Amino acid sequence: MADLQQPLVVPSEPEPERLARALLSRLSEPGDAVIGRWLRQLTAADVVQAIRDGAVPDHPGLDTPRLAGYQARLPGLDPAEDLERVRLVGGRFIIPGDTEWPSQLDDLGDGRPIGLWTTGTGSLRLLALRSVAVVGSRACTAYGAHVAGELSAQLAERGWVVVSGAAYGIDAAAHRGALAVGGMTIGVLACGVDVAYPKGNVELIRRIGVQGLLLSELPPGEHPNRFRFVLRNRVIAALTRGTVVVEAAVRSGALSTARRARDLNRHTMGVAGPVTSELSAGVHALIRSGATLVTEAAEITELIGSIGDDLAPERAGPVLPRDLLEPAVARVLEAVPAAPEGAPVERLARKSGLPPDEVLQRLYELVSLGYVERHGAHWRIVRRR
Repeated sequence: MADLQQPLVVPSEPEPERLARALLSRLSEPGDAVIGRWLRQLTAADVVQAIRDGAVPDHPGLDTPRLAGYQARLPGLDPAEDLERVRLVGGRFIIPGDTEWPSQLDDLGDGRPIGLWTTGTGSLRLLALRSVAVVGSRACTAYGAHVAGELSAQLAERGWVVVSGAAYGIDAAAHRGALAVGGMTIGVLACGVDVAYPKGNVELIRRIGVQGLLLSELPPGEHPNRFRFVLRNRVIAALTRGTVVVEAAVRSGALSTARRARDLNRHTMGVAGPVTSELSAGVHALIRSGATLVTEAAEITELIGSIGDDLAPERAGPVLPRDLLEPAVARVLEAVPAAPEGAPVERLARKSGLPPDEVLQRLYELVSLGYVERHGAHWRIVRRR
């Protein structure tokens, strides 16, 4: 009898370079420039072997004590287990050279991520091509949360991907704004993609992982610390076309994202707030230092979008009937004094620079339009009641 049992599908073994980079992502902290410089000379597999063998290459920063620190963390590391762990939660580990790798991260130089652990749908490279960061204070005001949500929703409706850090406050409002209109959003975490932090945003982070993308430089199971948040910000800045700061105090971490964006020649933008608010002080300082003031998504996309295709509409006040007057008529109207006694035609002619006959003609036009009235030989403005 034929065996009807389906054949067992065995996952293919990860290639050595991916395994080595997965190990290095657990061996070092994000943005480790020493490892970054080494990876410019050798493959990741050779770097790992050199650490095991204690072979210190001749380049700045890697000395014997640092090498000993790497070696002390080597025992017990299992990159294959990490790769399987992220696969089981629907994720993957992206490394330079993959078609999904965003090449703009290479602008970070030696601080470029060793690799990125991600969960969610869509190509990170393609999504990042049209992305903008919306960041700000964790302890934001109702005004800040409203503005961040509205801006992000508008950006998502225009086809832009909203990137933020999945933290409390402005980050959460930005993600929710994009999700609310069925948009795409990316959460860049300071912990493993299988760790929901902060706890109060568990459901939001889950939704981002389903509807958008979660990514981190840190391997599965890693928890955040103060320095990892700061290092995470450089990835947000490099990944996106520009950074918008909605609310930030003078010492806010969101400002570090904007500063990195500026250093990387990305657009930096700020939303003004009340001058009495401490949470606006950092944004106002950012604007004074050269960031662009923005108030709506159209102004953001005009800066970071395609030249000539993403122009913001010109803002103008309402058109008043007086604005439609012919130039000569407008000049005569400007010459008529507001005083109750008015002025004779001769005086209006001198003031407007027009011949008396033409002034008289224009005055009668203005009478018909209800702007002026005649009292004897004098003309005066009609007083509106």
